[in-house]
Amino acid sequence: MKILTVALNTFREAIRDRILYLLLFFAAIGIAFSRFLALLTVGDRVKIIKDVGLASISLFGMLMAILIGTGLVYKEIDKKTIFTLMAKPIHRYQFLLGKYLGLVFTLAVMIGLMSFIFLALIFAHTLTIEWKLLIAILFIFIELCVITAVAILFSCFSTPILSSLYSLAFYLIGHLSWGMETLIAKTKPGWGKTLLKIIYTFLPDLENFNFKTEVVHNLPIPGNIYWHSFLYGFFYSLFLLALAMLIFHRKDFV
Repeated sequence: MKILTVALNTFREAIRDRILYLLLFFAAIGIAFSRFLALLTVGDRVKIIKDVGLASISLFGMLMAILIGTGLVYKEIDKKTIFTLMAKPIHRYQFLLGKYLGLVFTLAVMIGLMSFIFLALIFAHTLTIEWKLLIAILFIFIELCVITAVAILFSCFSTPILSSLYSLAFYLIGHLSWGMETLIAKTKPGWGKTLLKIIYTFLPDLENFNFKTEVVHNLPIPGNIYWHSFLYGFFYSLFLLALAMLIFHRKDFV
């Protein structure tokens, strides 16, 4: 109940943030721009609209998660309101988990709005509801849940600017970690290859949530991949939140 209360307060606070609506506006512009981009390029126009639209949802959703998430905990510490909260009968882990769930709910609403605009644009071209696109959107949302956990983790011990940079670096590494596989394959057996494998194990692999290409081009997707990606996102988020709770529990606010 205490976690839910913090989550609802966080949602109300986040939904009043002007930057959220600014990003939503630019996301809508990006989705609408896909229509004009399709007219200027050669190829299947609907596929271009789908590709650009999904990329816009992913990009602006990521920016929302980072820019809002990195300030959630820091604002409470900076404004000294954390002392009032900690004086109440609430554990630190409940406070942190409530913050996380509140932002996740906020992102779900924003993703829902962006998806509505996107699907409406597709419907205007095909006169059909492309339900398969919801698969890509769902896993974009799961990816954003991971990014939110990252943003809150860094927010526990750093300033919003640095936390945003760290979170953005995490995002970029997560989508480029596939290159590590190639490096491991080309490295000769030995301590170097073992070290690379250990690093690769702990590096995020956000490509697990990228189904945009398969959905846009109607490529087959093995059913077990869905469960693998969902469980990967769930447990990776839990791991990051556990680290955040550990840091937040040991943090001295004096």
